[in-house]
Amino acid sequence: MIEPQASVVADGDRWTLIFIRELRQPPAEVWPALVDPARLDRWAPFSASRPLTEPGEATLTMVDGEERTALPAVVHRVEAPHLLEYSWGEDLLRWELTPSGTGTRLTLRHTLTDRDMDAMVAAGWHLCADVLQRLLDGEDVAAIRGRDAMNHGWESLRDRYAAAFIRI
Repeated sequence: MIEPQASVVADGDRWTLIFIRELRQPPAEVWPALVDPARLDRWAPFSASRPLTEPGEATLTMVDGEERTALPAVVHRVEAPHLLEYSWGEDLLRWELTPSGTGTRLTLRHTLTDRDMDAMVAAGWHLCADVLQRLLDGEDVAAIRGRDAMNHGWESLRDRYAAAFIRI
């Protein structure tokens, strides 16, 4: 498996984490995992109140064991099967799926208000993308969310990303 690439760039008074992961499946097979609530619930850090297939309001609920934190979301752009953009609380997520050989280059641009969160967010998406690839491969695996991430190398990933991101 190719290691994800990640960087952080200034975006006005905010920061954008750019997380790139090569997946073995073509965009048309990856797309449903980004927009279908049942599929999102299997790998993402949140559950979705509705399919993310059309612009408009939604709720994305963070899951951490028994804890649930509902955050408002607004789907801004949907260009199946290549582009999905939505707000999640104060953050903005832009998913781009580009054909890459027989698979997909997944690029997530996650705009954050707090630069101190970049390595933590990168480590979380790293684990989520690992689960996503396994699900796309047909494995029956569960999402890695919240405190459970500590049992899957999250701290080591966070430290590795923190060392890689240049602070100015």
